[in-house]
Amino acid sequence: MSAKLEVDAGEMADESAVCGALSVARQGIPRWLTLLLATACGLIVANLYYAQPLAGPISRALGLSPVAAGLIVTMTQLGYGIGLLLIVPLGDLIENRRLILTVTGACAVALIVGALARSPSQFLAAALLIGFSSVAVQIIVPYAAHLAPDATRGRVVGNVMSGLMLGIMLARPTASFIAHVSSWRVVFIFSAIVMVLLILLIGRAMPARMPVSQLRYRDLLMSMGELLTTTPILQRRSIYHAFLFGAFSLFWTTTPLLLAGPAFHLSQAGIGWFALAGVAGAISAPIAGRGADRGLSRPATVLAMLVVVVAFSMTHIGRAGSPLSLAIFVLAAVLLDFGVTANLVLGQRAIYALGAEHRGRLTGLYMAIFFGGGAIGSALGGFAFARGGWPAASSIGCALPILSLLYFATGSKRDP
Repeated sequence: MSAKLEVDAGEMADESAVCGALSVARQGIPRWLTLLLATACGLIVANLYYAQPLAGPISRALGLSPVAAGLIVTMTQLGYGIGLLLIVPLGDLIENRRLILTVTGACAVALIVGALARSPSQFLAAALLIGFSSVAVQIIVPYAAHLAPDATRGRVVGNVMSGLMLGIMLARPTASFIAHVSSWRVVFIFSAIVMVLLILLIGRAMPARMPVSQLRYRDLLMSMGELLTTTPILQRRSIYHAFLFGAFSLFWTTTPLLLAGPAFHLSQAGIGWFALAGVAGAISAPIAGRGADRGLSRPATVLAMLVVVVAFSMTHIGRAGSPLSLAIFVLAAVLLDFGVTANLVLGQRAIYALGAEHRGRLTGLYMAIFFGGGAIGSALGGFAFARGGWPAASSIGCALPILSLLYFATGSKRDP
């Protein structure tokens, strides 16, 4: 009898959650829930970037050689790429709230393992799992798109993405400041606690969303190839943003090296403050979403690409190391983040309009492709900066959005 009561109670809870989801779908997603999802995205995605400014202290503490220190970031990126292809598509198969809570829980465990690591192998394994489980953000974004009605979907996605972009931009300076006053281990412990609190909060607040797909997991993964080859909007939007995200990654990989060098002589704290300036660019996310809802995706896309070109071009104004040059770099960082964030939201709005039944797979493919562009941009930037300094790196950074514009010009005027 007690077992039957437990089952009935569980079914009633599920039915209540589903009713909540249907109510949201009819009335539109409330502002407080949009804010919660945006905050969750920012807090989770930050885990991908905490280790970047801490590579030096982590390497020294664990005995990693300077050459191997790059693995700290690489393993996190590798885990994220794997998660995009293997975990995010499950959003089309598994009840979304349960999936988000499970993956975020795995992230909390990985953060604790990283904080307590005593050997390079332990930390690198934790870094891989941190990246793998941080893909929870790419389940939350299409979840928000599903809850939003068609007329405001772009605005909702833009608002949620503004939280994600704030998390990306604030993670590096936050990690630097916390490590400066305590230890790099405290950064990971603090984030693990935040993940647990987030699980408790979103577990109570988020309505359930059960996908309609009846595919098996293997068939789900196999269908991604067909989606990629038969969805021109996905192909074009992924390539557009691969170029722009490559430029974004190149900028943020090389400018800390430039600012710490003999021309500017900025300290780690100074570089942290510089990184904070780019946060202002996140305001473009809701603006781009509203523009897409009004049918302005194509002109907004061109504008976003041109802004990135201007951002790199203007960094050559003024004498390197002068106050004017530093001010120009700060403005360039804001413009770059503005353009890249806007293009990201425009792309998501376009692919989410293709249908709710495969948003998880579309998200995984979209993110994996442009994330690969970001990795290539970082590698090209580091190589070019080592060979020719900022002039060589910025030339590549400027060329990437120009290539994106040229590819955009080959598309149809009917493309979103």
